[in-house]
Amino acid sequence: MRRFLCFIFLCLAPTNAKAEFPHWQKDQIARLIEWLDAAKDDGLGPAASEAATVRDALQTPDTPRLDSVATAAAISLLRAHRNGCCNASLRTGWHIDNGIALTDPLAAVTDAVRLNRLDELFGTARPSHPYYYALRQAFSRETDPERRKILAANLDRWRWMPRVLGERYLMVNTASFEASLWEARKEIGRWEVIVGKTGSPTPVFSARVTGVILNPWWEIPSSIVAESVGALVRNKPAEATRRGYVVQDGRYRQRPGATNALGRMKLVMPNPYSVYLHDTPSQSLFDRDVRAFSHGCVRVGDALGLATTLLSADPAWDRKRVDAAVATGRTVKVDLLQPIPVYVTYFTAESDANGGIRYFPDIYKRDKGATTSDGSERCTQ
Repeated sequence: MRRFLCFIFLCLAPTNAKAEFPHWQKDQIARLIEWLDAAKDDGLGPAASEAATVRDALQTPDTPRLDSVATAAAISLLRAHRNGCCNASLRTGWHIDNGIALTDPLAAVTDAVRLNRLDELFGTARPSHPYYYALRQAFSRETDPERRKILAANLDRWRWMPRVLGERYLMVNTASFEASLWEARKEIGRWEVIVGKTGSPTPVFSARVTGVILNPWWEIPSSIVAESVGALVRNKPAEATRRGYVVQDGRYRQRPGATNALGRMKLVMPNPYSVYLHDTPSQSLFDRDVRAFSHGCVRVGDALGLATTLLSADPAWDRKRVDAAVATGRTVKVDLLQPIPVYVTYFTAESDANGGIRYFPDIYKRDKGATTSDGSERCTQ
């Protein structure tokens, strides 16, 4: 413990200055211990184990030592709730920023002690999504070591999500092959999706949906041109024309129509990965349980239903008008009245409608190395 306190001192104290720890009242330390004990159900064993150290410090009349021990434990717990515990290696390839910048944890803890706001400090640091709490309850009950690892990994993934997702937002879980729309913390719609093959996995990222394109053109990626479309255009021009492929100013494109790879709808969601949610003409693939068939984009079942739901904030755009616009065959871009966030995620364990937990195949092997700690070792992110 002495080495850990020295680490806290060296990291947090200004150069050539003495660390100033806040003075803790007994009721505050009691509340801190309750938060530390509760952390074991969050899969934060290393932080939870520090409750014993704080209890031990309570047995001595050394107030400065008690203040430093309590502060160190609070900082450890705060960091764990904000960014996770023991699965930092799984964060590779996770391109969703949780929006949390904790540059001075000592100051945050000091203010919370001074203002008597420990509950607010830890409560706002911990994710509040209902799926997180379902995973937490499952983790507290689970005895199987492998299941506990999966639950702990997905609890950490929720810590890598923003604490405020938006009043209305779209979430894709590539592990469950589903997309869901949320409003006011409630799910209001769910759609089956097809995601990237294991050789071209769908990345984890966030973006903003600003609109819907009906009857979209497909701007064909260079990788797909090299893989198949380029040779088809060169060697079988009649077949390429039948499928709607054209070359314009060196760009390979596909006209809107029944054979268009994007189907009848594409969401406008600019992102550095050129990955979008869109329709598909290959509807039979939705009959499969494991739907990893794309080059990375997310194909949506009942895509026009999703488009209608997103546009529903404008009463002028109902399903009848969407179908009529599609029937014209012309490309139409419709802006959302209010852009919404979209989160393309990867959760291999998720709450079900009955409060239980659904477990999904780890198709991209992103759970490899998942761990949970009983508190016998210190692990931080």
